Amino acid sequence: MGIFLLVAFITFKKEDFKFQKELLFPILLYVLMVISYFWSVEPKETLSALSKEVPLLIIPLGFLIFKTNTSEQKRKIIEYYSYTIVAFVLYYLVRAIIRYFIFGDARMFFYHGENDKDYGLVPKLLNAIHMSVFVAVAFFYFFTKEIKSKVDNLFSVVLFGFILLLSSKNIILVVLFLSLINIFFFSKAAHKLRLRNLIIFGLLVVIIFSLGRIKDRFKVEFQTNTDKSLSADVIEGIPPSVHYVSIKEAWSNPTFTTNDYFNGTAFRVYQFRIFTELINENNAFLTGFGLNASYPKINEKAIHYNLYMGKKNDSEGGYQSKNFHNQYVQNFAELGIFGFILLLFLLIINVKNAIKSKDFVHFAFAFLMISLFLTESFLWRQRGVVFFTMMYCLFNSVPKVRDVQNSSKAE
Repeated sequence: MGIFLLVAFITFKKEDFKFQKELLFPILLYVLMVISYFWSVEPKETLSALSKEVPLLIIPLGFLIFKTNTSEQKRKIIEYYSYTIVAFVLYYLVRAIIRYFIFGDARMFFYHGENDKDYGLVPKLLNAIHMSVFVAVAFFYFFTKEIKSKVDNLFSVVLFGFILLLSSKNIILVVLFLSLINIFFFSKAAHKLRLRNLIIFGLLVVIIFSLGRIKDRFKVEFQTNTDKSLSADVIEGIPPSVHYVSIKEAWSNPTFTTNDYFNGTAFRVYQFRIFTELINENNAFLTGFGLNASYPKINEKAIHYNLYMGKKNDSEGGYQSKNFHNQYVQNFAELGIFGFILLLFLLIINVKNAIKSKDFVHFAFAFLMISLFLTESFLWRQRGVVFFTMMYCLFNSVPKVRDVQNSSKAE
């Protein structure tokens, strides 16, 4: 990022500058994070987190002053990015095969392992859910190319298969949905048969969700007790004797026991529950608790509700050490209503410009972020904030007037 900003300053010319309101919102979000230090309940935590979130300032600033930013450059950057992701995917597939022959453990091909037991397809610190998003953007680049070579088709299959192996149900569903949208409404054949495609698409959705196993897979989310979940579990390695907390219990139980286990969906329901309680009890609607300062409050609620708090020397920890696993809630809890509104502005602008540009990769990125933010505090991770901010600025930055004129002359 430092090199990026340095090159932007070195090549900057006054006539190249063009104010773009789309790039102002990430900067405003970072400014709000800085200001939250003055009311933070944990000032030291807020101060240390500001360096992690600085891409929200540096990347938009670089795009504002960079020399050129044409549609062709955007396409090239996404192309280079996608081929790089293919290289990563091939590396992790070869790694999984080698590790399988060494250890004889099929888990080497799926999801991620634990911090101290790296038995997954990707390391825990990389995170299978985050990797799914990175791969999904590259997948849609190859999948939506108008003229595809055999290599493009091969890469599409490999990337889609890798997403399946990463086993993030949320991302898999979104990728499948977006793929069907592209096939039935954005492909060349789709334009000729739009009404028929609409009918077929509707029937496919009904049939898919009516199939026995798939229907049951969604029904269990709302049953009284289940160990199934649409969202990733936040604590792994739970013994079979524990009680699985249902969604209803997560929302309404007056207390829990250390033997109660929350699957991914139930835990996120519990987190939303304590978020509403914390905001009301602390009158934090306007300001929140400060950037990265909600952990003490989450810990207080874990003690109050008698949640599992982990064991000594347990690298995974208990439920009290987990963030809200929801970017919308995380923004609201730590930056107040204005932090929440700024996040919504970012997403709305992203979707609006994706539709306007008719760029399906941009549209896929926008939809993936809206969905991902429901189950992950993605921007509170360095890889997440760098990825989101860079892609947001790349897709939403407007070509300079001079570049548009040159492009028109070329045509």
